This record gives sequence, structure tokens and C-alpha cells, in this order.
Amino acid sequence: MPTLKSPSGLLSSPSLPPIATAATSRRRGPANLRLRSLLEAEIGIGITAILAAASLTSQPPAMDLTAGRVTAQEIYQRVRPAWPRLGSPELSEVSASTLQADEQAQRAGLPLPPAHANTLGDIGWSEYNHHWAGVFVLLMGLMGMWAQMRGSRRMRYWPLMLIGLAAFIFLRADPEGWPLGPDSFWESIQEGEVMQHKAFAVLIVLFAIFELRVQLGKASTRAAYVFPSVCALGGAILLTHSHALNNIKEQLLAELSHAPIAIAAVMAGWSRWLQLRLPPHEGKFVSRIWPVCFVAIGAILLNYREA
Repeated sequence: MPTLKSPSGLLSSPSLPPIATAATSRRRGPANLRLRSLLEAEIGIGITAILAAASLTSQPPAMDLTAGRVTAQEIYQRVRPAWPRLGSPELSEVSASTLQADEQAQRAGLPLPPAHANTLGDIGWSEYNHHWAGVFVLLMGLMGMWAQMRGSRRMRYWPLMLIGLAAFIFLRADPEGWPLGPDSFWESIQEGEVMQHKAFAVLIVLFAIFELRVQLGKASTRAAYVFPSVCALGGAILLTHSHALNNIKEQLLAELSHAPIAIAAVMAGWSRWLQLRLPPHEGKFVSRIWPVCFVAIGAILLNYREA
């Protein structure tokens, strides 16, 4: 077989030149990274879909039951656009806390009361909480979108919206306890739901500070993966979460708002993951997805209804 002349001497034709081999390796590197990143996102979304299918197919009513089914008109009444409730009901319209009800029963010499159904005031306060949460999430998504599209340095501070959300949850989520209701702080946190709200508010603040450091480039490269991981995991948990309500219709109608929020959270998490994993010129498109997902979550929360 003939040989080829080159400036450095004779090269055998069956083998590639060293320069060509190095170039091929450089081309294979980004391709392997792209494939691995896409597989990571696909596997994560696939696992979430399996968990969601297992959870949703086990929810009542069963296929062969006719009682408790939700009509199309009832679904429309729950999801139709309406102006958000940005003002809270009067505290007198909200049910007494479990601690207050127990104390009143003990003073009257009556047995402890069972769990009560939500009043119109309770429903109004819950909608008020969800709608204000939607305001903060919507602003966070809009700021993130502006930062991605315009490269605004000021909009990198979008995690501060999470601190505003945490402050609202800590102070306004539970009307029967401190600082709004008659229960003191230590009395109110004896209830599991109130304790969860306070603890989540603290965690949100810590998470906001952590992600703000990532946005400002003051954290390690690996720290940037915490935000998409939390979004994807939180969305998966919300998809598999169910409400044990006595009213089957209300249970199903509650899932109507939670399912799209969970799907948007999963999409936000994995799009942000791909943005971090892919080269900048290839991750530019997916970087536009996760802020849009937060805008969608905020809009859904603003239209949240319980009645």
C-alpha cells in the first residue's frame, strides 16, 4: 500500500494522523456530554411519570363507581378564570383553632369535638394564601425570564421573591395562631400543620439565600444543581401526593390544580438541569423554559379555588 508524504515525514495510510485523532476526541466530548445530559433528564422525567401513573390511577372514584364523579360543569366552575382574592377574610369568620375548641369543650364539660369541616371563612383564607403565593411565584418567574432574555444583572436577584413568600407564609398562613390569632407562638406550633408552615418558611429563606449566591457566582459549580434537583423532586412528590378528604369530588377537584403545578415544576427542574449541563450555545433554548414554568405556576396559583 502506498504511503503519504507529510511535512513531518512518512505516515502510513491505514492509521489516522495524530492531529486528526485529537480533533475526533474533542468532537466526541461534547457529543457524549450532550447524550448523557439528555439521558439524565429523560430518566428523571420517566421515573416521575411512573410515580404519577401509580398515584393517579389509585385515586377515587374507581372506574366502576358512579357516585362521586365530577361533571364537566363542576370542573369548569373550579378552573374558570376569576379575579384573585388578595384580601383576607375577617378573623371572626375563620374557625377556632383545635386548641381553642378543646379548651372551650373542657370548660363546658363536653367531650373533645371532632374535626370540623371548613367554613366559608376557612376556604377564603386558604384561597387568599394561595393567591398571594402565586403573586410571589409569578414575579419570580418574570424576573428570571427577563434575566435570561435580556441578561439583566438586577434580575439575577429573583431568589429574593422566595424570601417574600417565606415571610408571608410565616406571618399570614395560619390565622388562628401568632401573630394574628389568640394562640401564642408556642401554642400554635403544637398543631402539625402550623408547625409545617413555620418550618417550611425557614427552609425557603435558607434556600433563597443559597440560590442567590449561585446566581451571583459566589457558590461552587455543583451548588447550582441544588435548585433544579429541588424543583424536580418537589414536582414529583406533589404528583404522588393525595388529599384524604371525605368528599371524593373535592379530593379530585383539588388534584386538578396540583397536577399542572407539579408538571410545571418537573419541567422547570429538568430544563434548568439541562441548561447547566449542556454547552452555553446548546443550553440557551432550555434556559428559557424554566422561567416560563414558574410564570405558569404563579398563574395557576392565582386562579386557585376551593369552592
